Amino acid sequence: MNVEAIEGIRQVLATYTQALDDGRTDDVVATFCADGSCDLPGLGHFAGHDALREAYRQVEPRRPQRHLVLNTRIAELTDHEATAVSDVVFLLRRSEGWSVQLVGRYTDSLHRTDSGWRFHHRAADFS
Repeated sequence: MNVEAIEGIRQVLATYTQALDDGRTDDVVATFCADGSCDLPGLGHFAGHDALREAYRQVEPRRPQRHLVLNTRIAELTDHEATAVSDVVFLLRRSEGWSVQLVGRYTDSLHRTDSGWRFHHRAADFS
């Protein structure tokens, strides 16, 4: 496998996750292709930067949170496209400490752009 591509995919996954947990919505949106889309359970399907920005503003954190993304498997990889599947554990800090809120999986379609790897489609499943 292409080590440079794998590192680029790892970077966009981490950038998305840290920006999401920090409430940096514009940085979350920047991890998507211009025509990128996302399926968020309980919120719906969102396509394009404007729709993504509105969706992610709805879930900006009100207290400390962490999405732990792990066990990422790159299922398909070419020079310009990839498919990755990752497990995710969502933690929320409350007055009594950190607690697991949900466990799920991301299925991602990514494209290599002039700005690096970006999500073309991200689907979250928390069932």
